[in-house]
Amino acid sequence: MQFIPKTIPEMQPEIISVKESPPELVTFDVGGMKCAGCAKAVERQLMQYSGVISACVNLAVEVATVECEPGTVDAEALAKKLTDNGFPSQSRSGENQWEAEATTIERRRQEIRQQIKQLTIALILIILSGLGHVLGTKAPILSNIWFHWGLATLALLLPGRPIIVDGCRSLWRNAPNMNTLVALGAVTAYTASNAALLFPRMGWECFFDEPVMLLGFILLGKTLEQQARRRAASALQALIALQPAKARLVDFKLSSLDLRSQELPLNSTSEVYDPQYIEIPADRVRVGEWLQVLPGEKIPVDGEICEGKTTIDESMLTGESMPVLKQPGDTVAAGTINKSGAVVMRATRTGKETTVAQMVALVQAAQTRKAPIQNLADTVAGYFVYGVMGISVLTFLFWYFAGTHIWPSVLLGHGAMDMGHGAMNMGNELPIIHYQSPLLLSLKLAIAVLVIACPCALGLATPTAILVGSGIGAERGLLIRGGDVLERVHQLDTVVFDKTGTLTTGNLTLTDYLPIFQNSEWDLNSDINVGNRQDACSTIDGVSGNSQDACSTIDGVSGNSQDACSTIDSKLLQIAAAVERGACHPIAAAILLEAQQQGLPLLAAEDFCTEPGFGVSALVEGRRVFAGNAEWMKQQGVAVATELSGSLQGKTAVYVASGGVLLGVIGLKDTLRPDAKAAVERLRGMGLRVMMLTGDTASAAAVTAQQLDLTAADVLAEVRPEGKARAIAALQAQGCKVAVVGDGINDAPALAQADVGIGLHCGTDVAVETAQIVLMRNALMDVVESIELGRATFNKIRQNLFWAFGYNTLGIPVAAGILLPATGILLSPAAAGAFMAFSSVSVVTNSLLLRRGFRA
Repeated sequence: MQFIPKTIPEMQPEIISVKESPPELVTFDVGGMKCAGCAKAVERQLMQYSGVISACVNLAVEVATVECEPGTVDAEALAKKLTDNGFPSQSRSGENQWEAEATTIERRRQEIRQQIKQLTIALILIILSGLGHVLGTKAPILSNIWFHWGLATLALLLPGRPIIVDGCRSLWRNAPNMNTLVALGAVTAYTASNAALLFPRMGWECFFDEPVMLLGFILLGKTLEQQARRRAASALQALIALQPAKARLVDFKLSSLDLRSQELPLNSTSEVYDPQYIEIPADRVRVGEWLQVLPGEKIPVDGEICEGKTTIDESMLTGESMPVLKQPGDTVAAGTINKSGAVVMRATRTGKETTVAQMVALVQAAQTRKAPIQNLADTVAGYFVYGVMGISVLTFLFWYFAGTHIWPSVLLGHGAMDMGHGAMNMGNELPIIHYQSPLLLSLKLAIAVLVIACPCALGLATPTAILVGSGIGAERGLLIRGGDVLERVHQLDTVVFDKTGTLTTGNLTLTDYLPIFQNSEWDLNSDINVGNRQDACSTIDGVSGNSQDACSTIDGVSGNSQDACSTIDSKLLQIAAAVERGACHPIAAAILLEAQQQGLPLLAAEDFCTEPGFGVSALVEGRRVFAGNAEWMKQQGVAVATELSGSLQGKTAVYVASGGVLLGVIGLKDTLRPDAKAAVERLRGMGLRVMMLTGDTASAAAVTAQQLDLTAADVLAEVRPEGKARAIAALQAQGCKVAVVGDGINDAPALAQADVGIGLHCGTDVAVETAQIVLMRNALMDVVESIELGRATFNKIRQNLFWAFGYNTLGIPVAAGILLPATGILLSPAAAGAFMAFSSVSVVTNSLLLRRGFRA
């Protein structure tokens, strides 16, 4: 089949306005949030502050990210405002990241320990209350009404006190939360039981066991939820723990460095005993300093090996379990583990610039960015508690004034799901009680409505799934920047790959030299010590169509066909290498490497100028030389013969010209990545259309496309960097949801234009910064895995939101007594509290199940 790749027509350059300074981002650790209502209240308070553009609060990790106008927001003042309003906060700006995270982790551990203590007390009270009902007259003390009054009182004063206090404060601040609902339910039940106890003539029954069981179930659910959330965040905490605390600084001026030197003897100082090294905090290391790393130690900062040889475990950064050999000249990343040999390294990136620090920042940012699907839940959460309180009041009014009169049978007995243990009277026994009071039945139903509603499930649905998904990605070297990216990943239908350096290795090799040198001012008679090459002559034969004429022309120059070919070939390579020295591109690297391997000295060159997508020019020995593609030559007024282009079919051609005359052409060829074909096939199997986008020639693109079984319609060739963004925009205009995979500066516009940009970490910094998904490993199969992870995580978000909305939609009417007239089913306040407590646990647990599909 003949490939005719599409080309993007040239367009006039657009006028781009100068952008204003980017917004400033400030991050806070926020405590005191109990449910989605609290998170929404924090967002409202942040948005009220002058200079704040937007605010995003994550309930699962208790972090707030504020986008504000540069220089307009005082982070400490904003943190104090939140603290004064009941949400203890601390700004992360200017702090050591490791210390700040360690403080946060320790605070959460203390909270969990405190919750466990409260839960233990609550469980003891529940056991004592239950024994009273089970043993009955066999244990008069345990069944005494005053004993149960004491249990209820202790439940409110000890484990329930923080809940009641926080609920009341939140209500006072006009920001009611889950604790407000629980506090209202428990205190109302306790008050009604006290009224029945003190005024027995009213004929009410006591249900002191309800607040005891209600608070116990709530505390059990909160403790399990906290443990699950801590487990969900374990991957990020492990990533943060990678950052070493110490570094061993050595003197680079020493002529001999003892790599076997390890620990100092006791009672000695490094300065006196061994001047070769001194330990300093890792965050104090400066770029350019030399560090010694012993076997078993972590690499303290990003750097380059200077002395020694070792293997490095990079599994936490890349997910690759096999150690990687490192020797002088190789780069190493902070947090990776030195496995075998002692080495000396030079620091190249420190502090927040290291790879692991950037990974932590990306994961933390991902965990604070919401998916658009969460917007509905956030809107509901903002008014949820008010709505539940209103429904509770309506429930009470309906049953007291109408329901008990319409269905008087509801006053005659317990419902099937009434988990109350019966009422308590002034005697020593706890008899089975039948409802006789419309007021008390209405009150119980109103309390059940209060405590069954769960704003937590709404608030945790999205962040816990993102927390687990981003953690799995971090463990595997897949960095997804946020919930909004996950939603776009789920919508993808097209994946566009850059060719050079992405689908191919990017390690170009020279295959052809075609020197022309006709009518050129360059001196071809210079003596250059080069090897003997015959392929230049044979290739020229193919271009000129006359072997004898071609060789005779060259013979006339040097007097010897073979030597002349070798000399001219090397002269062409020498000129091209001098020009390409000013470029940072795989083509330039290949030409310079070939010149180095042939031992050719570089010619003097200056005044380099690069035209992205076309080529590079420079002054070489006083002459302006251009090296680039055929279009670049055309713009410089240099004619390129059609036969010349045809002889390099399927290869990348670099034309070299000076003074309007073509000096020659160099052919290069790239090879596919080993996993490129498998990755393309997997993506197709997922229902995605796979395309290739390249600035290379149509013939070179066609060769790669054939190897990948891509059709001509799926190949866009000869596209300049700015044209790549237009090509992606054209696909989007057709209704496609596009992901772009790239690694170079030329890919940055397309990555930014795409619905999802996927950048290889081995590529340029600008590509990594532009991409929404960063792949730490140099593997295309990670593109497949990142999309699969994104889809699975988004599905968990949808499941969680469905459960959260479904639970509240069904649970509140049942608690309000909708099933009571027909079936006799009645939820007691304790049973409603149990359902509420475990609803949020189920959401977090469902998020944790995401790991089952991504086991190593």
